[in-house]
Amino acid sequence: MNTKDVPEYRTAIGQDSHRFAAESDTDRPLMLAGVRIPDAPGLLGNSDADVVLHAVTNAVSGITGVNILGAVCDRLCLEEGIRDSAVYLAEALRHMDGFRPVHLSVSVEAARPRLAPHIDQMKTRLAELLSLDVNRIGLTATTGEGLTDFGRGLGIQVFCVLTAARGLPAED
Repeated sequence: MNTKDVPEYRTAIGQDSHRFAAESDTDRPLMLAGVRIPDAPGLLGNSDADVVLHAVTNAVSGITGVNILGAVCDRLCLEEGIRDSAVYLAEALRHMDGFRPVHLSVSVEAARPRLAPHIDQMKTRLAELLSLDVNRIGLTATTGEGLTDFGRGLGIQVFCVLTAARGLPAED
């Protein structure tokens, strides 16, 4: 077998965390995985502070070796006024060099808000953004049992693992 015919896989971990904005800051919506979560305070950040999309973007950076949530996003956000984290993820995906996502696992730690009612919508949006079948995305949420600042309700932390491949046959 020719080695150029063998698929190549890469796996990367992404992480991000943000504190909640003040309850009185009603102009800052909570965005998670590109989905607006109602009746919850937003997260602090220069952008929309979508902690899920930031973690996924960091995982894509781990696949490509191109750091997007540094200077690239600072330029997009601070100089061009682009606050939508989906744009940052799209920028990261431009550097995939023939790799394509094949599986994503996301773990959210947050004491609030209750995320169970939003999981399916979040997975659907992630599938759209990654051009990935929704059945290849796992998304779980935990309160952390109050052991960390996130488990005590001060913010949200996300870890994810992204697997990408190149050289796979095209999917139907």
